[in-house]
Amino acid sequence: MKPHRLLLWALLLALALFFLTPLYVMLTTSLKSMDAVRSGGLLSLPPSLDFSPWAKAWGAACTGMQCSGLKPYFINSLLMVVPAVVISTALGALNGYVLAQWRFRGSELMFALMLFGVFMPMQVVLLPMSQVLGWLDLSDSLVGLIIVHVLAGLPSTTLFFRNYYVGFPGELLRAAQLDGAGFWTFFQRVLLPLSGPIIVVTVIWQFTAIWNDFLYGAVFSGFDYKPVTVGLNNLANTTASVKEYNVDMAGALIAALPTLLVYVLAGKYFVRGLTAGAIKG
Repeated sequence: MKPHRLLLWALLLALALFFLTPLYVMLTTSLKSMDAVRSGGLLSLPPSLDFSPWAKAWGAACTGMQCSGLKPYFINSLLMVVPAVVISTALGALNGYVLAQWRFRGSELMFALMLFGVFMPMQVVLLPMSQVLGWLDLSDSLVGLIIVHVLAGLPSTTLFFRNYYVGFPGELLRAAQLDGAGFWTFFQRVLLPLSGPIIVVTVIWQFTAIWNDFLYGAVFSGFDYKPVTVGLNNLANTTASVKEYNVDMAGALIAALPTLLVYVLAGKYFVRGLTAGAIKG
């Protein structure tokens, strides 16, 4: 191996180790007892595997207004993220299809206004969104939280699909129209079968953004529908006589597991989708 390539590999390995060190500390700490946490070093391996911090972080017993574990919050996040991802992806595909293949007067202005939503700070919409959900009697509900995430993600999903579909030649649409294909037929039989890469990109993007969101979950959800990020915050800030860092680390890993699994299992498809034109244009 040439010296410059050896140096490059060494640099990449050093950066990877630096990046993965916090994850290593979290994992090892979550498998230690509190006595081992106090007596050992930050980077030391656990003397024996202790899974009780994981069980305590997951436990679902609730008393009064506090829950001792993440299980109910984790379930709330699953019930929220699946429909929100499906709906926002489907609407983004339709919007992208219309803005890319069915041009009309004002379509570019509409796309520019939707694109503005990608860069708009989330805090800007908190008050008006709260008012609208209150008018619809959906505040502090799971349905209201799903609607908020769908609307927040719609500009990004529209951008992804529009930039992907704009690369398809217009002759393809005109040829399909000559064969009698209408709006829905062309979308279902021509575009959707070719949309696998961008669908994967959008699903992973939306899943990660919605699952990791804390602000909307803290503001728009009631006590019974708080997501796992809010539950993790409650777990880490519980008033206890002894701070249990091993339980906090286990809870953080439990909250991060779904997104980690998504990227491990579908990360290569995410990269392929990006290179296929997800952010082109």
